[in-house]
Amino acid sequence: MSGDRPTASILAVGSELLGTSRTDTNSLFLTAGLESLGIQVVRKACSGDGWDDLAAEVRIALERAPLLIVTGGLGPTDDDRTKEVVAQVFGYRLVRDEEILARLKERFARRGFPMPKVNEKQADVIEGATVLKNPRGSAPGYLVDDGARVAVLLPGVPVEMRGMWTDGAAALVKGRFPSAGGIHRRTLKVAGMAESVVEEKVQPVYAAFSGDPVTILAAAGEILLQFTALGSDGETAAKLDRIEAAFRTVLGDDIFGRDDDTLEAVVGGLFRRAGKTLAVAESCTGGTLAGRITDAPGSSDFFLGGAVTYANEAKVALAGVDPATLERAGAVSEETAREMAEGIRKRFGASVGFAVTGIAGPSGGTLEKPVGLVHVALADEDGTVVHRRLQLPGDRAMVRRWTTSVALSMLRVHLLGGGREERERSR
Repeated sequence: MSGDRPTASILAVGSELLGTSRTDTNSLFLTAGLESLGIQVVRKACSGDGWDDLAAEVRIALERAPLLIVTGGLGPTDDDRTKEVVAQVFGYRLVRDEEILARLKERFARRGFPMPKVNEKQADVIEGATVLKNPRGSAPGYLVDDGARVAVLLPGVPVEMRGMWTDGAAALVKGRFPSAGGIHRRTLKVAGMAESVVEEKVQPVYAAFSGDPVTILAAAGEILLQFTALGSDGETAAKLDRIEAAFRTVLGDDIFGRDDDTLEAVVGGLFRRAGKTLAVAESCTGGTLAGRITDAPGSSDFFLGGAVTYANEAKVALAGVDPATLERAGAVSEETAREMAEGIRKRFGASVGFAVTGIAGPSGGTLEKPVGLVHVALADEDGTVVHRRLQLPGDRAMVRRWTTSVALSMLRVHLLGGGREERERSR
């Protein structure tokens, strides 16, 4: 996709990023920012704080692309070496900036205590570099340019990094790397369908737009269709609209949203527009369905409440399941799911009741009822009852996530008017 377009590398610095306690999220923001400028990211990496490792990563990144964005390692401690390493790679000296030093001392004074001596190193700037102010923190950033290569050094703290990029770094980068237009992406979202099923349906779209980057990504219970266009805002919008229209032609209402839309927010909007209310009874999902529903703002408009009915006694007492049903069919069964859905609906006086019962694992499965077996059911006040039997892959967390995505997808289809048709297919 790069062609004659400018390219960039992103390097996140910090030994903690190589462990299990921290994740680099800054690169996602920066990728979006660079793409809006028409600059394609061709490399991302994380580096520890060691001098040799960091220097090697900086050199490799600058060989791969003429623009390097570095986050982190600009603090006052001994292991903050980004500025020093980049200066060495470019062959520049560090010089003390008395104005920056004075601002640092003033910043600490406003907080009521003197500046520690270790912070003085933050006033040492790369000779000839453009210094980027940081009103949100103590570490200034830098743009280093030797005519052939550009490195932009930003703080690792996300709020500081984003502010510095937005306040000035983006404009400086744009001035050095002019482009014919931005790289714009759009994402369409599908829920409750297997990746292979979606892939088969969208093959005609791939063929029609073979020259455009289209990617299908699978998550637990959701499929993302991502596509890209290059050029000016007007050109790319029209092209993305054409690709989206083609996807919607083959997928129709299977697409629940795009870009930042979430399944729970879409379902919430449908409940509000329909003037209906919802209650849920959960077993194997342990309250995560209710959690997703209430993650969306405004859920109190339609969501009345729920019950986590792990034990059989709870299914009877809270969701109105007949003990005889549990004895005959078991807790993980179509019969129990249906009674849970109707029982929780009546208990809360809701328009719609939804129930989940299954075996999330890793133990508890049998040959007849293996791990990943889940029964979900929906009961509407108009007498509609929808049931689905699921056999889901993955570990406990994935089974739960898949189940909640299928549940929300069923609610969405029902509210769109497909409840009765789905009921017939589920039998």
